Amino acid sequence: MLIQEDAVEIEVLLRQGMGIREVARRCGVSRNTVRRVRDEGTGRRYRRPERPGKLTPFHQYIRDRLNAAAPDWIPATVIQREITALGYTGSHAILRAFMAELRPPPKPDPVVRFETPPGQQMQMDWAEFRLDGQRIYAFVVTLGYSRWLFGRFVDNQRFETLRDLHVAAFGAMGGVPFEGLYDNMATVVVQRDADGEGKHRFHAGMVALSREYGFNLRLCQPYRARTKGKVERSIRFIRYSFFVPLLAEFAQRGETLTLEVINSRFALWQREVANQRRHGTTGEQPQARLLIEQAALLPLPSVRTAASVRELQQGAARIERPSTPLQRPLSAYDAYSAGVSA
Repeated sequence: MLIQEDAVEIEVLLRQGMGIREVARRCGVSRNTVRRVRDEGTGRRYRRPERPGKLTPFHQYIRDRLNAAAPDWIPATVIQREITALGYTGSHAILRAFMAELRPPPKPDPVVRFETPPGQQMQMDWAEFRLDGQRIYAFVVTLGYSRWLFGRFVDNQRFETLRDLHVAAFGAMGGVPFEGLYDNMATVVVQRDADGEGKHRFHAGMVALSREYGFNLRLCQPYRARTKGKVERSIRFIRYSFFVPLLAEFAQRGETLTLEVINSRFALWQREVANQRRHGTTGEQPQARLLIEQAALLPLPSVRTAASVRELQQGAARIERPSTPLQRPLSAYDAYSAGVSA
């Protein structure tokens, strides 16, 4: 006779679309048993376990972690990594079923995703967080094809900071995409449609940066910020899978969390978790897809501009979107266009 915990796992796997044969193999039961659970519903004919289930010793730990993170939520994937390190050997399905009792599942994202070829686009945005009552900001870049992400926490959004973080991001990704997608942040665009539709007045510093590194500046459509949905989903992932659990961890220990510690842990998390996980949309690891994307990136410039930060900040330039970097030969773009259309 099945215990209720086994019946729940069978039902969860069936709801996830797994076939009867595979569920039977995974759970170590017959296919007839799987069909009976499917037809009869969750455990009404099954007795309660006479011994604690594999997850039972961790129930209070999970409640404590979720309470410490409230009103935010820690995803089941994060909780599983933590309790596995503490000795949990059960399935992810059992954990998800338990956590579903504590909070209804989130609504699915109805947004239609727009895919880009390797090397074409990066999306950049700022995200605001609170640390001991003070505002801090995460600079986040997501490559459109691979979903590889780069981020760093800082205490300001000045142009000098934005420029330095772009340089760091290009270095980390090993090249430069053909375009960067932004919203209406003041350190990127001074005035939309300054000289007509699509003819924006960009920040002079961003113009200089785009020319130095050879990428085009592109703005989201007005009132449609979700056109950069890839980086927005990255920000949500960072907030709830990294920042909220980290904040809760230090709160539980009664320790002070600093910007330096956040960035140290953030770099490790990007390297070992964010860019190594199997992405929900692509079904592949961002780091593995980055290897494909790197072949399509423009090389990093060998010579940095000698312009000072003050010179970069003075004035603003009018450019049509997209702006063509001056130092790249047109043949590079012709070759890229031919590759995309092929």
